Amino acid sequence: MSRWEELTGGTSGQDYAARFAALACSGKDVHGEARFCTALVPAGARVLDAGCGTGRVMIRLAELGYDCVGVDLDVSMLAVARNQAPGLPWLQVDLAEFEPDLLGIAADFDLVVAAGNIFPLLAADTEATVVKRLAAALRPGGLMVAGFGLDEAHLPVPPSITLPEYDDCCAAADLTLVDRFATWDAVPYDGGGYAVSVHRR
Repeated sequence: MSRWEELTGGTSGQDYAARFAALACSGKDVHGEARFCTALVPAGARVLDAGCGTGRVMIRLAELGYDCVGVDLDVSMLAVARNQAPGLPWLQVDLAEFEPDLLGIAADFDLVVAAGNIFPLLAADTEATVVKRLAAALRPGGLMVAGFGLDEAHLPVPPSITLPEYDDCCAAADLTLVDRFATWDAVPYDGGGYAVSVHRR
């Protein structure tokens, strides 16, 4: 069982969506991750939203002209995504078992994005496997971007993966660090409790 399942019971889709809807209504920018992605690859690029949740990031990218596929294990989150954007491909898959070929999709993504604390919320000891699976879905030269908390102030669960550990997982999957930021607004990373890392295959 993933830490996310332990935390939510797999029933938090509506509540999660409502929280971001309220933020949007209050004038908060809820599209920072999508905007970050648009600076990495041009419109028309193939994007895998790994741990897509309710689809907030992917729906925005699709609106901007990106060719997107969303993958998540949480049925309640995917139900919201499918209701909001029924024409987009939403796949229920454990990221540790993700194999594009078996799902009938090409493993030639230009970008894999893992927003929303995906790696700290995985099942214990699956981080390296998930990185390997996601890296294998990239075309040569493709990018993987992951943003996640590193301390209790930035996570709903105790910290479970450090940046050196994440970088080691990436290196083992033949990914090279390109850049690292402190936020999805591309503020330079300063050693704080949240990091957005960009790696290239």
